[in-house]
Amino acid sequence: MNAGYLRHRAWIKSPTHTSDGMGGVTETWGTTTVCWGSMEPLRGREWVESGLENSEITARWRMRYYDGLTPDMQLYYDGRTFEIIAVIDPAERHRELELMLKELVIT
Repeated sequence: MNAGYLRHRAWIKSPTHTSDGMGGVTETWGTTTVCWGSMEPLRGREWVESGLENSEITARWRMRYYDGLTPDMQLYYDGRTFEIIAVIDPAERHRELELMLKELVIT
């Protein structure tokens, strides 16, 4: 992996669930790691549903290998939040990861 492509910084966050003592649960997002990588937008679309205009962007984030990333985490990059759809280890060599991402914006 060429280090020159890893010029964008992002934060990977994971959910933490805490009980409020009255039977409810609060979900907060804490930083798991800060990583450098490259963002590659793949597809974008817009649609109207229930009178709301929606847009969806899918992207790929390439980074060095980091053990423990799962699809229930989120990636924060450039003021935007992306859901991690899949974590791919190309050739299963533990050298790099490809994160398939989805950003859903409701306006």
